[in-house]
Amino acid sequence: MIRTMLLTADGHYLTGGEELVQQWRDSHDGQLWLDIESEPTAEIKALLQSMACDPLAIKDGFRARHPPKVEHFDANTFILFRGISQLDDTLELVPQQIGLWVGEGYLITARRGHSVSITQYWGRESELGLLRRPGILAVRILHYACGRYLEKLLSFEDQLAELEDGLRTESSEKDMKELAGYRARLQRLKRIFSYHKAMSEQIWQDSGPFLAPGEDDTRHERRDLYDRCERLHSLCQMYYEICGDLIEGHISLSSHALNQTMKVLTIISALFVPLTFMAGIYGMNFEHMPELGWRYSYFVLLGVMAVLATVMLVIFRRVRWL
Repeated sequence: MIRTMLLTADGHYLTGGEELVQQWRDSHDGQLWLDIESEPTAEIKALLQSMACDPLAIKDGFRARHPPKVEHFDANTFILFRGISQLDDTLELVPQQIGLWVGEGYLITARRGHSVSITQYWGRESELGLLRRPGILAVRILHYACGRYLEKLLSFEDQLAELEDGLRTESSEKDMKELAGYRARLQRLKRIFSYHKAMSEQIWQDSGPFLAPGEDDTRHERRDLYDRCERLHSLCQMYYEICGDLIEGHISLSSHALNQTMKVLTIISALFVPLTFMAGIYGMNFEHMPELGWRYSYFVLLGVMAVLATVMLVIFRRVRWL
């Protein structure tokens, strides 16, 4: 699907298809928003190249996976952003690549499927009037997309608290498996947000000629985008470390409990080793064993065993093994 929005010089909005691109070229004024929701067909590539989009940037913009980045060209600035196709409460992400070209008097957005962020501003453009400055509109789209990430991450904090409490209950093994899964997904999000942080910092510090550098309000918009991306990265890093700490803490508690069990078993074994040794000696089938013929040998041996066990228990308690 290809749709266009044209803001004419007299302030009127026109919406349609590719025909508005030619009208925009002929008028030499106004602002154009070309939105492409499609696979990269030959016709679409030709249309983008006719608007001075770099062929390699077009290829990157429609890739299923590519690190987010910003590239400045003579005719436009290309921004590649990893948006959200789906992100559920378990932080399972289905990403969506979004390519944006910002040039003199136009904004091009391209992606393979439906984008909530682009639709949000497309429907409200006549109210907001952001197309007058395409650079600001591009930054706002990215800011809104980052806000969707932020909303999911902030809601994850409550789930993390519940999992932390669950580690103290009988269902701790199940909760630990969930934590391990969250940690793996947070690692993936952290990698994405590190790219977004670098991308937004470049937009803030070196926006190029098409994102209106030097204007106070524009710089504020770009700084706000960087702050949101930096917060996403720091939150993801913090949650990742918390998950790791909880897993390591649970493993430490489990190891401590196991050590206590092994300690008890070791003490029991230590108590019975000398007793078993004595029973083994007098259980041998030799004919000439003087103690076997003594009337009180059985009771004496039991007494010796009892005294020996008592002495060992006292020693274990004094060295704080019990």
